[in-house]
Amino acid sequence: MLTAALVAFGLTSCHNHGHEAHEHVHNTQKLTVYTSNFELYAEMTPLIKGEECKVLAHLTYLSNFKPVDTNKVTLSLSVGNSFQEFTIEKPDEAGKYLFTFVPESAGEGSMMFAVSIADSNEYMKNGHVHVYASHDAMHSHGDSHEGRNHEGHHHDAGSHEGHSHSHEGHNHEGHSHEEGASEGITFTKEQSWKIDFATEEMKPVKFGQLIKTSAQVLPSAGDQRTVSAKASGIVVFGNPNIVEGAAVKAGQRLFSIESNGMADNNMSVRFQEASSNYTLAKQEYERKQKLAADKIVSQSELARAKSELDNAAAIYNNLKGNFSQNGQSLSSPISGYITNIAVQNGGYVEAGQTVVTVSQNRDLYIRAEVQPRYYQALGSILSASFRINGDDKVYSIEDLGGGLVSFGKSASSDDPLIPVTFRFRNSVNLLSGSFVTLYIRTASEEEVITLPNTGLVEEMGTHFVFVQITPEQFEKRPVTLGATDGFRTVIASGLKAGERVVSKGAVMVKLAQGAGALDPHAGHMH
Repeated sequence: MLTAALVAFGLTSCHNHGHEAHEHVHNTQKLTVYTSNFELYAEMTPLIKGEECKVLAHLTYLSNFKPVDTNKVTLSLSVGNSFQEFTIEKPDEAGKYLFTFVPESAGEGSMMFAVSIADSNEYMKNGHVHVYASHDAMHSHGDSHEGRNHEGHHHDAGSHEGHSHSHEGHNHEGHSHEEGASEGITFTKEQSWKIDFATEEMKPVKFGQLIKTSAQVLPSAGDQRTVSAKASGIVVFGNPNIVEGAAVKAGQRLFSIESNGMADNNMSVRFQEASSNYTLAKQEYERKQKLAADKIVSQSELARAKSELDNAAAIYNNLKGNFSQNGQSLSSPISGYITNIAVQNGGYVEAGQTVVTVSQNRDLYIRAEVQPRYYQALGSILSASFRINGDDKVYSIEDLGGGLVSFGKSASSDDPLIPVTFRFRNSVNLLSGSFVTLYIRTASEEEVITLPNTGLVEEMGTHFVFVQITPEQFEKRPVTLGATDGFRTVIASGLKAGERVVSKGAVMVKLAQGAGALDPHAGHMH
């Protein structure tokens, strides 16, 4: 099994004696480290030669911020010529690896965590951990070691030999904290693992100019078909379930248009007339064929009879294919949904009049009209998203397999607005004809800090975020907001690059702020 070593860190602290077994160990050293795959949050009792110590590591997948539950974790301690290694194949409780061991040697050394993952090794090293010779030596030491940055490294399997060698690769930073050094809102790992939670490091990005406008959802040209009456008559519904929104299949009979009893355009009379004309023309042609064989009828007369038969057959077959003696039959040309019924059962329609519209509702357009002042920006559109009016959920057009179709290149005094059209695959069951709020993001060279909207909370008109002190402690901080694309919002002031902020689950952290009965040490070393 290839191994990812998360961290090696220097940890020294003052030990409290006389506490009962159930009490939380105070003045423990705490450490936070991030790698490409994991978040490590650890706390540890003092290291004293010959005495049992405990290290509790909380391990979280960064992909979903859920607890690591199947990976093997190894802790190694190196002091002088002594090298100790301890492995937990699988945690008894997901995400929580409790190491209990007795240091063999005193002095300066290093400690390292290793997590078994796929085909690469990530090492993080800071070679300073102090093992005291005794309790008296620990108390006489008297000084407090501050946390240091930890170097992260990437290795192939098998490259780690012993505990003393040079590392090269990716850098990861680890930060240690003394308990009580910072005050904030406590939200334990056990709590965050149970909800949709995440944190994110603030990094400047090119967010670009944002155009927010109202838009309408429209069917695409090949996604909708209109069925029209081919003759005048009375509309008769095929069944009572022909209503707007009903699903239909290609070739399914929807309506019939009957003209029986009508003085004009009586399809029954026309069909009978066409049938008779066809029968007579066929008989005449067959008669002249026999006469032509005996040289009684000329070839020109036979050709004229054949032409009259072809014309009669065309008229008859056309009426036969689309009409019966009772009238015209209208079927759905495609499988989809009825989006519009333009007639009523028993109503009269003229030839060419629209009867029904069927849409597959598969590919849709979103069309907006923006002010001319945005014209220059429309040439550098990066992305677009929309929110259905009355709903807070936002959809990315790119995630729906769509993109920009076109935007207008001119404007007039009658209509000075510029049309902008996007196309997307309707996998979210959006209704054609509905209105949405559209967010269009364009390119920009200016870099800003942004945060997912799920990381924002509002109180009496003021917006706040929760800045991470440790993975279990957060500072509530007011921020000033800028533009938003529906997913992320520009933080105009209040945050700086490098800070880690709650990006999902901010509301739950806010609720934890008022939970006075919460034991902040629940689930930790006792």
